[in-house]
Amino acid sequence: MIILYRIYQIFVMLPLLVALTIICATATVAGCALGGGRWWGYYPASLWGRLWCILAFVKVEVRGRENINKATSYVFVANHQGAYDIFSIYGYLRHDFRWMMKQSLRRIPFVGFSCAVSGQVFVDNSSPSAIRHTMQAAEKQLSKGRSVVVFPEGARTPDGRLHAFKRGAYTLAVEFGLPVVPITIDGAYRVMPRTAWLPRPGRIILTIHRPIEAGHDGHDLRPLMQASRDAIASALPGEQ
Repeated sequence: MIILYRIYQIFVMLPLLVALTIICATATVAGCALGGGRWWGYYPASLWGRLWCILAFVKVEVRGRENINKATSYVFVANHQGAYDIFSIYGYLRHDFRWMMKQSLRRIPFVGFSCAVSGQVFVDNSSPSAIRHTMQAAEKQLSKGRSVVVFPEGARTPDGRLHAFKRGAYTLAVEFGLPVVPITIDGAYRVMPRTAWLPRPGRIILTIHRPIEAGHDGHDLRPLMQASRDAIASALPGEQ
């Protein structure tokens, strides 16, 4: 069966996904250029993420959707198990957001340019002025009622386990007093770890935890980081 699946991936799934990626990126750029950035900057990519899962026979289950409100801006923080974290969140979170992503992703053909046009926030830590620019770009998106999604581990886990969180993701929440929503991703490592070139069929569970609200004096950075990490860990199997 695995041989048939690989044949399907190479000759059917991958050509379809390449075509869909080009179509999605082109539609996003055109729609945003015509002034429809709010709709075109999110919904084509959301459909694209869902199709990446469907065509790879990856089922995504979402738990805890009742914990968030579509009209509220959040800083979503999630563990980073593999490439399908992106597709599952894009396709199934159903909340208008922009990513905080690495600068290197700008160089991906079609995708990088469409990300820039649609308002994704490229993180640049090269200098204090660059960090300030990143914060301003994120603030611009949040001021429009959108949310942001960040992987505070920074990179995909090499072994399937939850690793240390970096503080950068949380400075936005501290700066603007926004609620932080932890999201646990379980199953994406088995679907496609960072060492794999092709996915395998599987099931991904997205658990949306209750928001961590800012107190009267705002957020306290370190307790906020620990509370969100504990929430994410609580919905992972023990070995992770």
